[in-house]
Amino acid sequence: MASLTSTSRTLLRALPRTSLSSLPVRALSTSSSKCGPGAADTSSFDSPFRGFGGSKTAKIPDFSHYKSNKSQTSNQMFQYFMVGTMGALTAAGAKNTVQDFLVNMSASADVLAMAKVEVDLSAIPEGKNVIIKWRGKPVFIRHRTPDEIKEAESVKVESLRDPQKDEDRVKKPEWLVMIGVCTHLGCVPIGEAGDFGGWFCPCHGSHYDISGRIRKGPAPLNLEIPEYDFPEETSLVIG
Repeated sequence: MASLTSTSRTLLRALPRTSLSSLPVRALSTSSSKCGPGAADTSSFDSPFRGFGGSKTAKIPDFSHYKSNKSQTSNQMFQYFMVGTMGALTAAGAKNTVQDFLVNMSASADVLAMAKVEVDLSAIPEGKNVIIKWRGKPVFIRHRTPDEIKEAESVKVESLRDPQKDEDRVKKPEWLVMIGVCTHLGCVPIGEAGDFGGWFCPCHGSHYDISGRIRKGPAPLNLEIPEYDFPEETSLVIG
């Protein structure tokens, strides 16, 4: 260990001593810098990272050749035109997208064809029933006789399970239009049958009168009346 220490000291003595006077030394001034017109443009501390020869390290590029030579009003008009054009194109694209979506979600042509059904009433004689299909359901159309109309109007509404006057179920007394689905479990009643001369459901024994009102059996409600209208004297439109 002693021999290593002595060897190190010998090598240090053999190194040539460099004169400190040959190294550049920059002094720091503790005096405050002078301000005013005659003051120097450099601070009392010169950064070692500043370039030599007075050249600047940061050079700002010149963007003058990118500037428009037109007036500010012309430039604004062009900007407004571009914004308006892009807005119009965006609105048109959004409109087409929404329109295509609604067309795909709308009902098909065969479904729209079943939405309304027109019936020629001149082909239905008095005292007869006709069954048509509307929206997948049977519809009863009855051309009632004067005696049937009188019988339907003479029934005491207070005695009915589902109280409803005959005049509230028809738009014309001679024409009765109903959905032919039993209000109990959805069976199709038989016309001109039952204890009340109207319709009878053989599934569970529900009896309906000549106005389609429930009179006997388990059905809780009268036969349903659909939306219909008479555009002409001998024409009926359901739906």
